[in-house]
Amino acid sequence: MKPVTHFAFPDDELLDACRPLPDGVTAGVWDLRSAPVGVELEDIEAVIMPYAQPGITFGRVRQAPHLRLVQLQSTGYDGVVEAVGADVAVASAAGVHAAGTAELALALILAAQRGLPDFVRNQGHRHWAPARYAGLADRRVGVVGAGGIGEEICRRLEPFEVEIVRFASQARTDDRGRIHGIDELGDVAPSLDIIVLIVPLTAATYGLLDAAMLARLPDGALVVNVARGPVVDTAALTQEVASGRLRCALDVVDPEPLGADHELWDLPGALIAPHVGGNSGAFEPRIRDLIKRQVALLAAGHVPENLVHSGARLTGEDVA
Repeated sequence: MKPVTHFAFPDDELLDACRPLPDGVTAGVWDLRSAPVGVELEDIEAVIMPYAQPGITFGRVRQAPHLRLVQLQSTGYDGVVEAVGADVAVASAAGVHAAGTAELALALILAAQRGLPDFVRNQGHRHWAPARYAGLADRRVGVVGAGGIGEEICRRLEPFEVEIVRFASQARTDDRGRIHGIDELGDVAPSLDIIVLIVPLTAATYGLLDAAMLARLPDGALVVNVARGPVVDTAALTQEVASGRLRCALDVVDPEPLGADHELWDLPGALIAPHVGGNSGAFEPRIRDLIKRQVALLAAGHVPENLVHSGARLTGEDVA
């Protein structure tokens, strides 16, 4: 593979953190809002995308006529290939967010299962209200998504004396036992106390938890979404939570951000986080380490890590 030697970073901070750059590499800053600084648009071969900045349009990278690779700072990449063009390679930040997202998933589960939202509300009113909550021990937890983050969630759940039921796109068995296919979710759902979603957003997972699937969950079940908002039918979930039959703990919603007047905000069975799963103190050092490795690999003419779409401009063939 021909080496990649001209990079555009989203800001000076990340660029400075990745210095010294390999010999022969030129880099500047392109925030995708204004013109590049320190590197010519015509020279840019790889763009490191900004992280979690609303209003950034991925398609703007097409302004670079010789672009070969887009490096994301997120694990998810839904819609990116379509936006940047099929001939441009796309690499994700898989692994960078695993610990933070798994931590938040566990925090949401524990908070909901042990009544922490009630405690916070009662504290605001100086109201002492002892109650018994479901807890986590002896619960049956379905983890839908067997990728890196899903495995980290399972690893953190294991000490809590739960029964974990794993799901992936295809049924299989690994060294830890059976993994159900997603097509089996409807059959297993009635036995789940908690369902955790950590799947990529694809045509197969869009609306995975629709009204029919939600109806199969038992009364009192907790829906935890740390994947993408559209994996769950928000209207159907809101109806189930409003009725008191189901509960939810969400880091992602659809639409996002959730409108200030949305009914979910006021439901006692709903716990909502503002899509911060991977945005912990572990993010910055881990993303810096990944970008350093990627620049070194590309500058040496090697295929980068976490390539989720191999565009013809990078490798000479499109094997996405």
